[in-house]
Amino acid sequence: MTKTLLTASILALCAGTAGAQVKIALDSPADLEGSGSYVWANAFSTYLNEHGMEAEEYQRGALGGDDEVFDQVSQGLLEVGMAPLAITASIDTLIFGLRLPYFFSGMEEIDQALYDGGMLAAINEGLDGSGVQVLGVDTVGAASGIFNTRHAITSMEDMADLRMRALDESQIALFEAWGSNGTIVSWAEVPNALQTGVADGYLNPAFVPLLFGHTDFITHFTPAEISPSLRIAIVSEDWYEGLSEEDRATVDAAVDAANAANRAWLGSQTGVYEQLEEAGVTITEMSPEARAAFQEASAATYDDIVTADQLAQWQAALGR
Repeated sequence: MTKTLLTASILALCAGTAGAQVKIALDSPADLEGSGSYVWANAFSTYLNEHGMEAEEYQRGALGGDDEVFDQVSQGLLEVGMAPLAITASIDTLIFGLRLPYFFSGMEEIDQALYDGGMLAAINEGLDGSGVQVLGVDTVGAASGIFNTRHAITSMEDMADLRMRALDESQIALFEAWGSNGTIVSWAEVPNALQTGVADGYLNPAFVPLLFGHTDFITHFTPAEISPSLRIAIVSEDWYEGLSEEDRATVDAAVDAANAANRAWLGSQTGVYEQLEEAGVTITEMSPEARAAFQEASAATYDDIVTADQLAQWQAALGR
């Protein structure tokens, strides 16, 4: 309660002293080299400040965790928050199509679905009236791979003795489809879980152990290219709709600038594997045959992630 009251007091003070200031809650360290989420947020705030809208970034955790940031955005206390995909899923699960394993070939297809295929508009239609809209989808690295603390992974058979950290029940279903098992662990508890054996690994893009200091206990990585590594920027629905036509156009242009910076950052992410190896992480490549086996097994979990109608929407957005 004390933390919630303190956060509310900070936000009220900001609102009272900064006028039209746009507050942006970060979800990662302010690292322009290692964090795609921060690249998006920084490009967004920079564009606003350069075009007459005062914006300020708040470091990760300063305004609370993901749930608190969501609550503040939905109430209009906070304008913009960087957040996980799942944060809006309690309202509508269409966004989970972005988590389908082996469904997208890369960010080009994701942008095709979101913009050319109208899926970002469809996601926001499902959120209408919730107090929150999705401003943009940002990549935080190459497609996720398999990290673990025990041994190399070259095939699904190698997953059998691992208990993986899961985001939710749908990811547990994915691990079970691979012949493994999972346990739901919050991100804050991941280091302790990995060091104590509560979990043996997780799915993430290659940079994550480097950014969060996990290379002291993560020992193996397989670049399995399972699903895109994405986060979202959420915006206060009331704030955005209450903007003048000119200011809304500025915000929309800032989103375009942030998307462009984020995609350019992804293309510059070379040398991450070398950094992992220098930190003592063994990288094991997967054969095309092994990858195909993972892909086939993963397709059986789509029903655990989205509904049949939602899957059809995503397929149609890609012309499949």
